[in-house]
Amino acid sequence: MNLLYLKIAFRYLLKNKLYSFINIIGLSLGIAAFIIISLYVSYEKSYDTFEGSDTVYRVYMDYMKGDKFEDGDAQTYNLSGPTLQKEFPEVIDNVRLYRLDKVTFVDKEKIIEQPNGALVDASYFDIFNTKLLKGNSNNFNKPNNIVLSESLAQKLFGNEDPLSKTVSLFYGSKVLLKVVGVMPDMAETTHMKLNYLMSFETLETWDALKSQAKLNWNQNNFFSYIKVNKKINFEDLQQKITSTDIENDPDERHNIEPLTDIHLYSDKPYEAEANGSSSRVKFLTVIAIIILILSWLNYVNLSTVKSLERSREVGIRKVAGAQRSQLILQSLVESVCLFFIALIIAIILVIIFLPIFNSFVGKSLVLGMSNIESLIPFTGLMLLGSLLAGFYPALVLSNFSPLKALKGKLVTSSSKLNIRKGLIAVQFFATIILIVGTLVVAKQINFLKEQPIGVELSQVLALKGEILEAIPDSLIMTKSKVFENELKKLSYVEGVARSKTYPGDGYDNLSSTVGIKYPNGKENDKDVFYIYQASPNYFDVLGIQFVAGKTYKEIPKGGLRTIVLNEKFAEQMGYSNPEDIVNKQVVFWDVSWTVTGVMKNYHHFGLKTKIEPLIVFKDESFENVLVKLNASSGSVAGMQNSLEEIETLYKSVFPNSTLNYTFLDKKFEIQYTEDKKFGIAFQIFTVLAIFIAALGLFGLTSYMCLQRRKEIGIRKVTGASIFQILKLLNRDFILLVVFALIIAIPVAWCIMNHWLQEFAYRTELSWWIFAIAAITTLCIALITVSFQSVKAATENPVNSLRTE
Repeated sequence: MNLLYLKIAFRYLLKNKLYSFINIIGLSLGIAAFIIISLYVSYEKSYDTFEGSDTVYRVYMDYMKGDKFEDGDAQTYNLSGPTLQKEFPEVIDNVRLYRLDKVTFVDKEKIIEQPNGALVDASYFDIFNTKLLKGNSNNFNKPNNIVLSESLAQKLFGNEDPLSKTVSLFYGSKVLLKVVGVMPDMAETTHMKLNYLMSFETLETWDALKSQAKLNWNQNNFFSYIKVNKKINFEDLQQKITSTDIENDPDERHNIEPLTDIHLYSDKPYEAEANGSSSRVKFLTVIAIIILILSWLNYVNLSTVKSLERSREVGIRKVAGAQRSQLILQSLVESVCLFFIALIIAIILVIIFLPIFNSFVGKSLVLGMSNIESLIPFTGLMLLGSLLAGFYPALVLSNFSPLKALKGKLVTSSSKLNIRKGLIAVQFFATIILIVGTLVVAKQINFLKEQPIGVELSQVLALKGEILEAIPDSLIMTKSKVFENELKKLSYVEGVARSKTYPGDGYDNLSSTVGIKYPNGKENDKDVFYIYQASPNYFDVLGIQFVAGKTYKEIPKGGLRTIVLNEKFAEQMGYSNPEDIVNKQVVFWDVSWTVTGVMKNYHHFGLKTKIEPLIVFKDESFENVLVKLNASSGSVAGMQNSLEEIETLYKSVFPNSTLNYTFLDKKFEIQYTEDKKFGIAFQIFTVLAIFIAALGLFGLTSYMCLQRRKEIGIRKVTGASIFQILKLLNRDFILLVVFALIIAIPVAWCIMNHWLQEFAYRTELSWWIFAIAAITTLCIALITVSFQSVKAATENPVNSLRTE
């Protein structure tokens, strides 16, 4: 009996090729999209998950703004972790990390620049569940010890055993380190990817970082993590920590967040790296569900309409003694067969298109056994959905009256017709929202790209090198000036400056602090302001304009120390006219500073965050050398020759060194990379959803025209024009689009307005976005319906009237 159900199911699917094709393609595309997005969502949610990760929390700072605390820095003090463990019995361990963005390893003739490392407490290995491949972490907690990642050890020592070997590391100054262990390469799914770990005690012996070794509440340059008892309630512990002023400062407090929440829910200053976005994950999840629902709705609509063609079949089977349960079972078997065919095709589509999707989103998603196991519950859910989608047509089929079915006098009831129309309206509703979402995302990304940022980054090069020899600071400064003067002699160089940081460099090379005394004597201990160093001509090289005063280059030697502020800082101090603060003095770091100028606001951190109060002061830092190139070096060949000449010049001044360069405009745009990838992914899946909806509409229209073939023939014979027939066939669908628009537009506005709130500077929800969505949806409906309607309207009426 079961084989008979299968035979009938496959015969029916083969006989009705168009019906089967539309349903199988729609379902397979829906399932494939759902699987790909599920892989992406699972990847994003898998960050920092390991055995015991649910008991690990990151400590961060809150700062008082106005009359309430707001999220502050991701970094804390070197005293934060130990103090929390001492003060709260719930905290059973802590670890501190001092992160280094890029260092240079030297082993004999090998010179390897390596990003992402940290000085850590020995407790790191237990808290982050890190097992060494070689060595023993018990020997870690001594100065000048280092653990290398497996790949870094391979780069440095090849196939030799790295244990007990010594390696030189340069970061401001040289330090000799002993290799005491090798750890596995860290997974991509961690918010802080580290390629090496140095013992925290090395701070005390390393000249470049000795200032960080002193335990105090002044320098919050450390990442702190705590491990708590499993039985502890997070909210209770968080409340206790935030209500306790462990550093005796009423304007700031410590806070904690789950380790597993950092990647998707944390976007604070001084993050280890750019994190993901929970809103992007939610958006793609919603799209996946919408696509799947659209494919299910297609099946329900087409199966219900197709059931009318099977009325005589059902009537004969009922007269022959078939029970209603058998008819329902037969319909469900057909649904299951169709689903599994679609599932097989979907898996093939995932294998083909997953690498392409990876290139768009910049991930390394794979469909392996572990993924398939995690997708089994979703597959079961999709199968259940297909069964439910097939259950309604099954009820419609089994409910036919045998007598009416055999006579061919079945009439679709108004309630069933309304249900079908409602399902079509849902498809239009989803289509409109997705089109609006795609347009808003694209408009916001273009807004970020095209919005003036207040500086000129084009053709500006940032040079940064590491000197691999012991040279006194005075000699480095002398040589750096020689290098700067030689650069200025090059014909294609318009200007040269030195700075600690530059626009687009993020928070990493900025100092932040609270506590400033304004010229009027008022003290502000609550607001955070940011500080960096630059040479006087820095403003000219980047085209930063002054609204009052000037840079500090003309201040005579021996005078007071001088600074430049931005407009935001002047406004924060209460000066509506920037001229009023020029030559006034402000006090911070227990030093009086004279304001020589107020620069026009510019977006140092990009348009995703608000403009912060900035202070720039003169410094001879050799951190970054900024070189403004002129148009003569604009061609690819010209630019390459210029870069080679600059590198040769640098090597002639600093022969034993490394050199890297970055184009500032490219570096600035990197912060929008994830948004661009999200926009592309959104567009791809929106087009896919629209295609699935149109596919179902096409199939539905085909059967509608087939059912009304005789009616169309009669109307043509009685004098109806082709336009009148098209109007008749399209009218219901146009009304459904209008109905869907009335509901979808306010919903889409609310959703996209909420998404835009994530950006400090954002585009507007223009009326034309909704107009385009409405017109596009209407066109999709008209084109899809009219394709079949024209064919039916132009058919010879003799052929349609001859058939019964």
